[in-house]
Amino acid sequence: MKKIAPLSILFCTVSAFADVNYHVTIDQPEHHLAKVNVTFPKTALNSLDIQLPDWRTGRYEILDLANGIRYFEAKTTQGEALEWKKIDKNTWRVFIADPAEVQVSYQVYANELGLRARHIDDSHAFIDASGFFMFSDAYRNEPVTVTLQVPTSWRSVSGMEFADTKHSFEADNYDILVDSPIETGINQLHKFTVDGRDYELVVWGQGNYDVDLMIKDLQKLVTTGSLIWHEYPYQRYVFMVHATSGARGATEHLNSTIIQRHRDSFKQREDYVGFISTAAHEFIHTWNVKNYRPEGLVPYDYVSENYSDLLWLSEGSTSYFEDYLLLSAGITTNQEYFKILTSRVNRHLNSPGREVQSVAATSFDKWINQGGDHGKNYSTNIYSEGALVSMALDIKLLDESNGKISYRDVHKELYQRHKLPDKFNADDVKAILTALTGNDYSNWWENNVNSPAAINFDSLFEKVGLTHTLPTDAVPVAKLDAKAKSEGALLTLTHVARNGNAWQAGLTAGDKLVAIDGHHVRNTLKATLENFAPEQKVEVFYIRRDLLKRTEVQLGSGYDKDKIIKAVASPTERQLMMYKAWMGVPHPNAKAD
Repeated sequence: MKKIAPLSILFCTVSAFADVNYHVTIDQPEHHLAKVNVTFPKTALNSLDIQLPDWRTGRYEILDLANGIRYFEAKTTQGEALEWKKIDKNTWRVFIADPAEVQVSYQVYANELGLRARHIDDSHAFIDASGFFMFSDAYRNEPVTVTLQVPTSWRSVSGMEFADTKHSFEADNYDILVDSPIETGINQLHKFTVDGRDYELVVWGQGNYDVDLMIKDLQKLVTTGSLIWHEYPYQRYVFMVHATSGARGATEHLNSTIIQRHRDSFKQREDYVGFISTAAHEFIHTWNVKNYRPEGLVPYDYVSENYSDLLWLSEGSTSYFEDYLLLSAGITTNQEYFKILTSRVNRHLNSPGREVQSVAATSFDKWINQGGDHGKNYSTNIYSEGALVSMALDIKLLDESNGKISYRDVHKELYQRHKLPDKFNADDVKAILTALTGNDYSNWWENNVNSPAAINFDSLFEKVGLTHTLPTDAVPVAKLDAKAKSEGALLTLTHVARNGNAWQAGLTAGDKLVAIDGHHVRNTLKATLENFAPEQKVEVFYIRRDLLKRTEVQLGSGYDKDKIIKAVASPTERQLMMYKAWMGVPHPNAKAD
């Protein structure tokens, strides 16, 4: 049951356009603590429900952020104590006898950097409103101000506009606040302007990054928005980077992003490509998600799951487009893209869950889908699977239109037709496909979106002059359809592929391999299997529940190297045209003019 009362009922009982004021005091940063005071405008309601979000945008998972709240108090601005009662895990009901401004205060414990919702230490604070700022739905549309009281050596940066001081910000409403995190602390700040728009790069933490290179490539990246959409939805954009020891990941916001990487994961070219690809992904979200998004997520419900069967389009399509923007901008190379695409395709082919769950189903179940062994066997991923379904649709559109219509046109139309506060559903996407092509995509949608996608990569890649093939020096090896990690003198199975040879032999994740045909296991599964021939039947000894067991396994036949994606040596004229229309750059083996 939804916990937020309808806005239409509440508007008549509250003051119009009165600010909600937040004040954050951080005077014990080493203990990860902050005190928050919130002042709500005068209300004639008998009670006010005040809540902390249960999740944050960009992470479709209930996070129970209220578990860090202590010392909740409520009073009027004249100092009169107000009675209150906590009615569920993240809702405090404040009772009001007479019309009054309501002020609440509470302590926040913020020591979860990887959630990208709340973190404080002696060098900085990352403040996402979902982890810090309670709200009342009665005032969700009212202007907000945020004032920080932080150590004097700290600098504060946000996508929000500054208010009266260098540590205060203002926004038109809570929805903007919750999508505009604040980075405050000891950091580097770099500013640049591209095409009349202002950008900032703020970096917290020491690492092996090259700021000059980051700025150089970000300047190229931000010019690429017009390759898909017809306008930019912001005048100012902030790239926030955390160079950390553990946390990694990123989250998109309204006109900013937060990117977290290990402090030593910037210098090597492959690591740097990972960073700039993440920046491209979050930059694309400025349009896809932050300016058009599917129904079920419009408007955001901050205290309940927001279900949609189109998260694959919001996230997977974004993953797909990031490579196009990077290639088009000259930031990455064809070969770097082929390596990324190879990894994505091979992971798909080695994931039995692709035969079970469609991208529509995995989108809806994102709130509960689990990873690990069961996830690989029975689920898909909105990011990688969504990217591959997006690629299949893109190449189909290009092929049928002789390079004139692409999946980028679909997203341009989504932005034009369904910009927030509008929303869209699957029928709207299919209607756009029909309008662009004159064809009915209902059957394609049913077979590739509503059903587990059976993608013919050989056929797709042939159209754009690529091939997915084994390296010439690959040799046959024995294969066990499982993954394992070394634990002392044993190998612990971490994944057993559904219906593979290990599965058929009764092995399961968690089993500890001891020996195969009398040979003690080595430090990797690959090294262990070098002793055996493809298709050989072997006796496997393993430990389960601290008991030694045995089983027989018919080994499979594989190769010591995975398939790779590469350009065909002699592309046809159509392949050259298709590749250029697809990736925005010439085919690697196109002859120079």
